[in-house]
Amino acid sequence: MTPGFKTLTSTRRAAIAALLAFGLSAPAAAQTFPNRPITMIVPFAAGGPSDVIARLLGEHMSRSLGQQVVVENVAGAGGTAGAKRLVASDADGHTLLIHHLALAAAPALYNNLGYETKKAFAPIGLVNTGPMVIAGKMTLGPADAKAFFDHARKQADKLTIAHAGVGSNSHLCATLMSQALGVKFAQVAYRGTGPAMNDLVAGQVDVLCDQSTTAVPQIQGGKIRPYAVTSAERLDVLPDTPTSREAGIAIDMTIWHGIYAPAGTPDATLDKLNKALSAALKEPSVLDRFKAVGTSAFPQGDWTRAAHAKRFADEVDKWAKTLAAAGVKPQGLN
Repeated sequence: MTPGFKTLTSTRRAAIAALLAFGLSAPAAAQTFPNRPITMIVPFAAGGPSDVIARLLGEHMSRSLGQQVVVENVAGAGGTAGAKRLVASDADGHTLLIHHLALAAAPALYNNLGYETKKAFAPIGLVNTGPMVIAGKMTLGPADAKAFFDHARKQADKLTIAHAGVGSNSHLCATLMSQALGVKFAQVAYRGTGPAMNDLVAGQVDVLCDQSTTAVPQIQGGKIRPYAVTSAERLDVLPDTPTSREAGIAIDMTIWHGIYAPAGTPDATLDKLNKALSAALKEPSVLDRFKAVGTSAFPQGDWTRAAHAKRFADEVDKWAKTLAAAGVKPQGLN
């Protein structure tokens, strides 16, 4: 046997060994996942609705996964800064993102996201759904929904509407309200609904359209005044607050959260994460907390990865049409 033949044979053996090792490493990695703490990215400031939900779920998912789920707030650019942070992460399941429908609306708002929305994320599972609550500071004049919408239509240029940045749920709700009333408001952007809510309570801004998750406790504490909810039915926890349609204004907006991993994450890892999420959503303490703030888990039949993927794709298309109809054109991120 010539030296050259020996070298070639040795190279082939090494290549075959490497291929076999690669083929065996993926299942092994999935079996050992997770092998370190998991980071749950919240794309908004601490104290907002997404942050509240993430911390609640993270506590329960940690038990199933055997590793701590650590919340990391990456606020900015209407939630897209956190999305970019996920896209740049290793696709091994140790970095996740919790986001709401603003993730699906982003491509209709921005033309330089740096990722392709329908391909960059691996949906893990749907979390909760609920309406937005249109609320004002306690010293705002109108006493009920009809009076508020009439006031907003006539005094739009004098009202300050807070939101958590372009593309956030609160911004999208303000956009729909502006479209329904045929007016433009003076908008004040924040890095999250947490600080926006703080300023509403302090009377520094006039109005905020926020998720029931964080609006309800402030309403029940007598710190802000609710005018309307954006759901088809009234909320059990706010029985005296009408729907926008009852007040004569059609503002239909249902908020939902989902959890994502980077595209390319192994299916076995995604399945394990979905199982941990599903276990958390069965916890009575989680469901009771959801109910207390006017939101609810999705029906169990919608807990699959496939159901989440379909809803996400459908919402991308829906918001592209809705925002285009409202005259919104994609712009560059600052």
